Amino acid sequence: MFRTVLAVAMLLVVVPNLASAQSKPKGARVNVNGMQMYYEVSGKGTPLVVLHGAYMNIPAMGAIISKLAKAHQVYALEFQGHGRTTDIDRPITYPNLADDVAAFMDAVGLEKADVFGYSMGAAAGLQLAIRHPEKVNKLAAASVSYDVEGWQPEFKAFIPQMKVEMFLEMPFAKEYRKLAANPEGFPELVRKLIALEKEPMAWGEQVKSMKTPVLIITGDADVTTLEHSVAMFRLLGGGAPGDMGKPLSPSRLAVLPATSHTAVITQPELLHAFIEPFLKGSTPKGMFAAQ
Repeated sequence: MFRTVLAVAMLLVVVPNLASAQSKPKGARVNVNGMQMYYEVSGKGTPLVVLHGAYMNIPAMGAIISKLAKAHQVYALEFQGHGRTTDIDRPITYPNLADDVAAFMDAVGLEKADVFGYSMGAAAGLQLAIRHPEKVNKLAAASVSYDVEGWQPEFKAFIPQMKVEMFLEMPFAKEYRKLAANPEGFPELVRKLIALEKEPMAWGEQVKSMKTPVLIITGDADVTTLEHSVAMFRLLGGGAPGDMGKPLSPSRLAVLPATSHTAVITQPELLHAFIEPFLKGSTPKGMFAAQ
Protein backbone atom coordinates (compact mmCIF):
# COMPACT_ATOMS: atom_id res chain seq x y z
CA MET A 1 0.00 0.00 0.00
CA PHE A 2 1.11 3.53 0.74
CA ARG A 3 -0.71 6.06 2.62
CA THR A 4 -0.98 9.12 0.48
CA VAL A 5 0.75 9.27 -2.81
CA LEU A 6 0.84 12.31 -5.02
CA ALA A 7 -0.08 10.21 -8.03
CA VAL A 8 -3.26 9.08 -6.31
CA ALA A 9 -4.43 12.63 -6.16
CA MET A 10 -3.83 13.03 -9.87
CA LEU A 11 -6.60 10.52 -10.38
CA LEU A 12 -9.11 13.29 -9.74
CA VAL A 13 -8.06 14.93 -12.98
CA VAL A 14 -6.62 12.17 -15.15
CA VAL A 15 -9.59 9.88 -14.54
CA PRO A 16 -12.98 11.62 -14.64
CA ASN A 17 -16.06 10.17 -13.02
CA LEU A 18 -16.36 6.76 -14.65
CA ALA A 19 -19.49 5.70 -12.80
CA SER A 20 -22.26 4.51 -15.07
CA ALA A 21 -25.69 5.98 -14.60
CA GLN A 22 -27.91 3.10 -13.56
CA SER A 23 -30.07 4.12 -10.62
CA LYS A 24 -28.95 7.45 -9.24
CA PRO A 25 -27.28 7.08 -5.82
CA LYS A 26 -29.01 8.77 -2.90
CA GLY A 27 -26.76 11.21 -1.06
CA ALA A 28 -27.12 12.21 2.58
CA ARG A 29 -25.13 13.51 5.53
CA VAL A 30 -24.80 12.15 9.04
CA ASN A 31 -23.01 13.39 12.13
CA VAL A 32 -19.91 11.25 12.78
CA ASN A 33 -17.42 12.11 15.53
CA GLY A 34 -18.10 15.82 15.23
CA MET A 35 -18.06 16.06 11.44
CA GLN A 36 -20.84 16.06 8.87
CA MET A 37 -20.01 12.96 6.84
CA TYR A 38 -21.37 12.74 3.31
CA TYR A 39 -22.31 9.36 1.89
CA GLU A 40 -24.26 7.82 -0.98
CA VAL A 41 -26.35 4.67 -1.07
CA SER A 42 -26.97 2.71 -4.26
CA GLY A 43 -28.10 -0.77 -5.26
CA LYS A 44 -29.81 -3.56 -3.38
CA GLY A 45 -28.52 -6.66 -1.66
CA THR A 46 -26.03 -7.39 1.09
CA PRO A 47 -24.44 -4.23 2.55
CA LEU A 48 -21.03 -3.15 1.27
CA VAL A 49 -19.09 -0.11 2.53
CA VAL A 50 -16.77 1.54 -0.04
CA LEU A 51 -13.80 3.61 1.15
CA HIS A 52 -11.88 5.93 -1.21
CA GLY A 53 -8.21 6.84 -1.36
CA ALA A 54 -6.39 9.98 -0.20
CA TYR A 55 -7.30 13.24 -1.97
CA MET A 56 -10.20 11.39 -3.57
CA ASN A 57 -13.97 11.37 -3.18
CA ILE A 58 -16.90 9.16 -4.24
CA PRO A 59 -16.92 10.19 -7.94
CA ALA A 60 -13.17 9.56 -8.21
CA MET A 61 -13.71 5.90 -7.33
CA GLY A 62 -15.33 5.50 -10.72
CA ALA A 63 -17.40 2.69 -12.15
CA ILE A 64 -16.49 0.06 -9.55
CA ILE A 65 -19.22 1.48 -7.30
CA SER A 66 -22.00 1.01 -9.85
CA LYS A 67 -20.71 -2.47 -10.68
CA LEU A 68 -20.74 -3.51 -7.04
CA ALA A 69 -24.21 -1.99 -6.63
CA LYS A 70 -25.62 -4.63 -9.01
CA ALA A 71 -25.47 -7.22 -6.22
CA HIS A 72 -25.02 -5.13 -3.07
CA GLN A 73 -26.44 -2.16 -1.25
CA VAL A 74 -23.39 0.05 -1.46
CA TYR A 75 -22.63 2.69 1.15
CA ALA A 76 -19.89 4.91 -0.29
CA LEU A 77 -18.64 7.53 2.16
CA GLU A 78 -16.27 10.47 2.06
CA PHE A 79 -13.59 10.69 4.75
CA GLN A 80 -12.69 13.59 7.03
CA GLY A 81 -11.96 16.71 4.96
CA HIS A 82 -12.52 14.89 1.66
CA GLY A 83 -15.26 15.61 -0.84
CA ARG A 84 -18.37 16.95 0.88
CA THR A 85 -17.43 15.80 4.40
CA THR A 86 -16.39 18.55 6.79
CA ASP A 87 -12.98 18.66 8.43
CA ILE A 88 -12.46 18.79 12.20
CA ASP A 89 -9.58 19.79 14.48
CA ARG A 90 -8.03 16.32 14.56
CA PRO A 91 -5.22 14.54 12.72
CA ILE A 92 -6.06 12.11 9.94
CA THR A 93 -4.77 8.74 11.11
CA TYR A 94 -5.76 5.22 10.14
CA PRO A 95 -7.18 4.41 13.58
CA ASN A 96 -9.21 7.65 13.43
CA LEU A 97 -10.51 6.83 9.96
CA ALA A 98 -11.41 3.30 11.05
CA ASP A 99 -13.26 4.58 14.09
CA ASP A 100 -15.11 7.03 11.84
CA VAL A 101 -16.28 4.17 9.63
CA ALA A 102 -17.45 2.22 12.68
CA ALA A 103 -19.34 5.28 13.96
CA PHE A 104 -20.80 5.83 10.49
CA MET A 105 -22.09 2.26 10.42
CA ASP A 106 -23.73 2.77 13.80
CA ALA A 107 -25.28 6.04 12.64
CA VAL A 108 -26.89 4.51 9.54
CA GLY A 109 -27.90 1.26 11.25
CA LEU A 110 -25.35 -1.09 9.70
CA GLU A 111 -24.51 -3.78 12.24
CA LYS A 112 -22.09 -5.59 9.92
CA ALA A 113 -21.02 -5.24 6.29
CA ASP A 114 -18.47 -6.24 3.69
CA VAL A 115 -15.89 -3.52 2.97
CA PHE A 116 -14.01 -2.51 -0.16
CA GLY A 117 -11.25 0.05 0.23
CA TYR A 118 -8.66 1.51 -2.10
CA SER A 119 -5.31 2.99 -1.03
CA MET A 120 -5.89 5.06 2.12
CA GLY A 121 -9.35 3.53 2.24
CA ALA A 122 -7.86 0.03 2.15
CA ALA A 123 -5.60 0.79 5.12
CA ALA A 124 -8.56 2.31 6.96
CA GLY A 125 -10.52 -0.86 6.16
CA LEU A 126 -7.68 -2.98 7.53
CA GLN A 127 -7.68 -0.97 10.76
CA LEU A 128 -11.48 -1.29 10.89
CA ALA A 129 -11.14 -5.08 10.77
CA ILE A 130 -8.44 -4.92 13.47
CA ARG A 131 -10.19 -2.47 15.79
CA HIS A 132 -13.84 -3.38 15.10
CA PRO A 133 -13.80 -6.97 13.79
CA GLU A 134 -17.44 -7.48 14.71
CA LYS A 135 -18.42 -4.95 12.05
CA VAL A 136 -16.58 -6.48 9.07
CA ASN A 137 -17.74 -9.59 7.26
CA LYS A 138 -15.11 -9.61 4.48
CA LEU A 139 -12.56 -6.98 3.43
CA ALA A 140 -11.41 -6.36 -0.14
CA ALA A 141 -8.31 -4.16 0.13
CA ALA A 142 -6.76 -2.71 -3.02
CA SER A 143 -3.21 -1.29 -2.78
CA VAL A 144 -2.80 -1.91 0.94
CA SER A 145 0.15 -2.41 3.25
CA TYR A 146 0.50 -3.21 6.94
CA ASP A 147 4.06 -1.92 7.47
CA VAL A 148 6.05 1.04 6.16
CA GLU A 149 8.82 -1.37 5.22
CA GLY A 150 6.52 -2.72 2.54
CA TRP A 151 6.58 0.48 0.48
CA GLN A 152 8.76 0.82 -2.58
CA PRO A 153 12.13 2.43 -1.72
CA GLU A 154 11.46 5.28 -4.14
CA PHE A 155 8.26 6.19 -2.35
CA LYS A 156 9.85 6.05 1.09
CA ALA A 157 12.58 8.37 -0.15
CA PHE A 158 9.98 10.80 -1.50
CA ILE A 159 8.05 11.20 1.77
CA PRO A 160 10.55 13.54 3.53
CA GLN A 161 10.48 15.81 0.46
CA MET A 162 6.70 16.34 0.61
CA LYS A 163 5.69 19.96 1.19
CA VAL A 164 2.23 21.53 1.20
CA GLU A 165 3.32 23.98 -1.51
CA MET A 166 4.02 21.12 -3.91
CA PHE A 167 0.31 20.28 -3.98
CA LEU A 168 -1.30 23.71 -4.12
CA GLU A 169 -0.77 24.31 -7.85
CA MET A 170 -1.73 20.80 -8.91
CA PRO A 171 -4.90 20.48 -11.01
CA PHE A 172 -6.59 18.37 -8.35
CA ALA A 173 -6.39 21.33 -5.96
CA LYS A 174 -8.97 23.07 -8.15
CA GLU A 175 -11.03 19.90 -8.34
CA TYR A 176 -11.18 19.84 -4.57
CA ARG A 177 -13.02 23.16 -4.48
CA LYS A 178 -15.90 21.86 -6.59
CA LEU A 179 -17.23 19.56 -3.86
CA ALA A 180 -15.54 20.66 -0.67
CA ALA A 181 -17.59 21.68 2.34
CA ASN A 182 -14.87 24.31 2.86
CA PRO A 183 -13.43 25.32 -0.54
CA GLU A 184 -10.45 26.97 1.22
CA GLY A 185 -9.59 23.86 3.22
CA PHE A 186 -7.24 22.16 0.77
CA PRO A 187 -3.91 23.31 2.30
CA GLU A 188 -4.98 21.97 5.69
CA LEU A 189 -6.01 18.66 4.15
CA VAL A 190 -2.61 18.38 2.46
CA ARG A 191 -0.84 19.12 5.73
CA LYS A 192 -2.76 16.35 7.48
CA LEU A 193 -2.17 13.85 4.70
CA ILE A 194 1.56 14.56 4.63
CA ALA A 195 1.59 13.97 8.39
CA LEU A 196 -0.23 10.69 7.78
CA GLU A 197 2.64 9.54 5.58
CA LYS A 198 4.99 9.94 8.51
CA GLU A 199 2.87 8.04 11.02
CA PRO A 200 4.33 4.73 12.20
CA MET A 201 2.82 1.64 10.60
CA ALA A 202 3.78 -1.83 11.86
CA TRP A 203 0.65 -3.94 12.09
CA GLY A 204 2.08 -7.39 11.40
CA GLU A 205 1.06 -8.99 14.70
CA GLN A 206 -2.43 -7.54 14.46
CA VAL A 207 -2.84 -8.78 10.89
CA LYS A 208 -1.65 -12.23 11.89
CA SER A 209 -4.34 -12.34 14.59
CA MET A 210 -7.17 -11.31 12.26
CA LYS A 211 -10.06 -13.68 11.60
CA THR A 212 -11.64 -11.51 8.90
CA PRO A 213 -11.12 -12.88 5.35
CA VAL A 214 -9.19 -10.38 3.24
CA LEU A 215 -8.82 -10.07 -0.53
CA ILE A 216 -5.50 -8.33 -1.18
CA ILE A 217 -5.45 -6.61 -4.57
CA THR A 218 -2.21 -5.11 -5.82
CA GLY A 219 -0.73 -3.86 -9.06
CA ASP A 220 2.51 -5.45 -10.18
CA ALA A 221 3.97 -1.92 -10.23
CA ASP A 222 2.17 -0.62 -7.13
CA VAL A 223 3.55 1.53 -4.32
CA THR A 224 3.61 -1.59 -2.18
CA THR A 225 6.18 -4.20 -3.17
CA LEU A 226 4.97 -7.55 -4.41
CA GLU A 227 6.96 -9.23 -1.65
CA HIS A 228 5.01 -7.26 0.95
CA SER A 229 1.65 -8.29 -0.52
CA VAL A 230 2.73 -11.94 -0.49
CA ALA A 231 3.94 -11.57 3.11
CA MET A 232 0.57 -10.15 4.12
CA PHE A 233 -1.21 -13.01 2.37
CA ARG A 234 0.89 -15.50 4.34
CA LEU A 235 0.17 -13.69 7.62
CA LEU A 236 -3.51 -14.21 6.86
CA GLY A 237 -2.99 -17.94 6.32
CA GLY A 238 -2.67 -18.02 2.55
CA GLY A 239 -0.04 -19.41 0.23
CA ALA A 240 -0.26 -23.14 0.95
CA PRO A 241 -0.73 -25.65 -1.91
CA GLY A 242 -4.40 -26.06 -2.72
CA ASP A 243 -4.27 -29.58 -4.18
CA MET A 244 -2.92 -31.35 -1.12
CA GLY A 245 -6.16 -32.11 0.68
CA LYS A 246 -6.50 -28.98 2.81
CA PRO A 247 -9.13 -26.26 2.30
CA LEU A 248 -8.09 -23.04 0.64
CA SER A 249 -7.45 -20.02 2.83
CA PRO A 250 -10.49 -17.73 3.21
CA SER A 251 -8.17 -14.85 2.28
CA ARG A 252 -7.01 -14.27 -1.30
CA LEU A 253 -4.33 -12.46 -3.30
CA ALA A 254 -4.83 -10.88 -6.73
CA VAL A 255 -2.07 -9.21 -8.74
CA LEU A 256 -3.09 -6.93 -11.61
CA PRO A 257 -0.58 -7.07 -14.50
CA ALA A 258 1.04 -3.96 -15.99
CA THR A 259 -0.66 -1.92 -13.27
CA SER A 260 0.70 1.02 -11.32
CA HIS A 261 -0.89 2.30 -8.13
CA THR A 262 -3.20 4.80 -9.79
CA ALA A 263 -4.12 2.32 -12.53
CA VAL A 264 -5.62 -0.11 -10.03
CA ILE A 265 -8.86 1.83 -9.62
CA THR A 266 -9.19 2.53 -13.38
CA GLN A 267 -9.89 -1.15 -14.15
CA PRO A 268 -13.40 -1.66 -12.74
CA GLU A 269 -14.18 -4.77 -14.80
CA LEU A 270 -11.07 -6.55 -13.56
CA LEU A 271 -11.57 -5.39 -9.99
CA HIS A 272 -15.17 -6.57 -10.03
CA ALA A 273 -14.11 -9.95 -11.42
CA PHE A 274 -11.92 -10.45 -8.34
CA ILE A 275 -14.11 -8.80 -5.69
CA GLU A 276 -17.50 -10.35 -6.44
CA PRO A 277 -16.43 -14.04 -6.29
CA PHE A 278 -14.55 -13.27 -3.06
CA LEU A 279 -17.63 -11.72 -1.45
CA LYS A 280 -19.80 -14.61 -2.63
CA GLY A 281 -17.28 -17.19 -1.49
CA SER A 282 -17.03 -18.90 -4.87
CA THR A 283 -13.72 -20.46 -5.97
CA PRO A 284 -12.39 -22.14 -9.12
CA LYS A 285 -12.55 -25.89 -8.77
CA GLY A 286 -9.34 -27.84 -9.22
CA MET A 287 -8.96 -31.56 -9.88
CA PHE A 288 -7.73 -32.39 -6.37
CA ALA A 289 -8.46 -29.37 -4.18
CA ALA A 290 -10.59 -29.84 -1.08
CA GLN A 291 -12.59 -26.72 -1.79
